Amino acid sequence: MASTLTLTFIALLILTTLIRLWLGSRQIRHVQANRAQVPTAFADNISLEAHQKAADYSSAKTRLVLVEVVVQALLLLAFTLGGGLQWLDDAWRNVLQNHEIIRGALVICSAMLISALIDIPFEYYKTFTVDERFGFNKMTKAMFFGDLVKHSLVGLALGAPILFAALWLMQGAGQYWWFYLWVVWSAFNIIMLAVYPTFIAPLFNKFTPLADENLKSRIEALLVKCGFKSQGLFVMDGSARSSHGNAYFTGFGSSKRVVFFDTLLSRLNTEEIEAVLAHELGHFKHHHVIKRIVMLFAMSFFGLALLGWLINEAWFYNGLGVTTPSNHMALILFLLVSPVFMFLLRPLMASYSRKNEFEADDYAAKHANANHLVEALVKLYRDNASTLTPDPLHSAFYDSHPPASIRISKLAAYTN
Repeated sequence: MASTLTLTFIALLILTTLIRLWLGSRQIRHVQANRAQVPTAFADNISLEAHQKAADYSSAKTRLVLVEVVVQALLLLAFTLGGGLQWLDDAWRNVLQNHEIIRGALVICSAMLISALIDIPFEYYKTFTVDERFGFNKMTKAMFFGDLVKHSLVGLALGAPILFAALWLMQGAGQYWWFYLWVVWSAFNIIMLAVYPTFIAPLFNKFTPLADENLKSRIEALLVKCGFKSQGLFVMDGSARSSHGNAYFTGFGSSKRVVFFDTLLSRLNTEEIEAVLAHELGHFKHHHVIKRIVMLFAMSFFGLALLGWLINEAWFYNGLGVTTPSNHMALILFLLVSPVFMFLLRPLMASYSRKNEFEADDYAAKHANANHLVEALVKLYRDNASTLTPDPLHSAFYDSHPPASIRISKLAAYTN
């Protein structure tokens, strides 16, 4: 059984890596092949120069991802069949003989730290080479590393308790530890949705109340019309780090906030901002956030139930390069290898997300002006250098939003 798992894992890792490389190569070829001409639907609003910038930006990001794909695959092999996790476990076992939970937490944190350290050069290169070259980066190196430290400290402060709770339940809660852990994990996520806007997000960005009274009154009228209650309307200093623009809802229950990037407000007029907000309200009215939470909880339930079975199977450890079975090794192994076995389901998840976007667009077109939403989207595509000509297959795997041409064509039906 162990050898079967080993061969299956190797085959799937090679297959998913090759697919990811193939999809990335397709994306670059397709985008560059359509670089010379702006799609007809956008020709009046997006210049050839802007279109070519978007094509080159998309290609540059994808080339970086191709390198990441190879490095991630090699790291996963090193951790599993290469014996990396077993080496970490042995090293910490020599230091801590009798503290199973603490040792387990240190093994998992060590593996995560190694992964994070390997990710840093890619993020640094994207920020200070790719984004810098195309005029999007506003971060200084001090801000980059400051954010890195803050993210690490916040991650440790929030992750350590849940990790210790997981290992404690796995050790002492009996046969159904996985169910108790699922309850704890679900409660933790709900609490995080409520506290994130007020206590965590302000650690990284400055949020100020929306000052434009005309815009504020129009937005508040739209919120009342759509039956949405929020804790307030805020502007985030997105320009401190990037020139990309966005708007979003955050929070849960009474802690919901409407947040606009300052870069978005500087580019769109009042009617366009109202249309973008109507789109976000569409997600709320269609209960997309709640549906995603339910889906996340369902997937974590079945995932933890599966882990509850695998944890007692010697072939699970042996087939993935671990010679000393333990609760913490089962947990980190499962977290590391699950994406390999789930990769081919990505088109289903992406398709569901794009369906939600179409529903939100439909809602926006009915409660605001569809023309204004189209105008806003075209500006965002242009200013964020979003490619107008993604490869269809690459998009099917990776894009949570519909391709620009399809999205605009559907909205155009409301403007005629």
